Amino acid sequence: MNGLIGKKIGMTSIFDEAGKNISCTVVEAEPNVVTQVKTQDSDGYDAVQLAAVDKREKNSSQALVGHFKKAGTGPKRKVKEFRNFDFAEKAIGDLVKVDELFAEGDFVDVSGTTKGKGFQGVVKRHNFKGVNDATHGQHNRQRAPGSIGAASTPSKVIKGMRMAGRTGGITVTTKNLEVVKIFPDKNLLLIKGAIPGHKGGYVIIQK
Repeated sequence: MNGLIGKKIGMTSIFDEAGKNISCTVVEAEPNVVTQVKTQDSDGYDAVQLAAVDKREKNSSQALVGHFKKAGTGPKRKVKEFRNFDFAEKAIGDLVKVDELFAEGDFVDVSGTTKGKGFQGVVKRHNFKGVNDATHGQHNRQRAPGSIGAASTPSKVIKGMRMAGRTGGITVTTKNLEVVKIFPDKNLLLIKGAIPGHKGGYVIIQK
């Protein structure tokens, strides 16, 4: 599967040929460096390791500095492995650019880390309605979860019960998003719709 490491810039909108306004997410995908090529003989599977976003050497371990030096590049912040990469002729140190992998009209899967919202109650976390009519003796607890199980049977809270807890901050993949436009000179992709994560967050774009 082909893919690149990118960064979410924000959202905008464009007009198509019919004059319809399309909401798009702007993703910057600077040229990724091939830092390792894995083969069936040496590693048991075929994959290409890509790296992007410069990182200061003093903030990198010596092992990683040496690993990137073999590819003729400096330390990188993000590293991702793509199995069955179509560009098998790519060698260590080569660059993979956005217009090599994607074209306008392609459909891609975008993975990112969702916005973290901290500890939240059931109304915000699971879209519970709350007790609007305050029946059955409810008082000052309109956003309470209500009953969470039986009494003596089963005498425990069932796993997976929707309750309050930490919300967001997980990896989510949004599938089948259309690439509306590509700006190769600026390394930008316009992807139809919204993708996970905050502005400036790193995403993985796979085709």
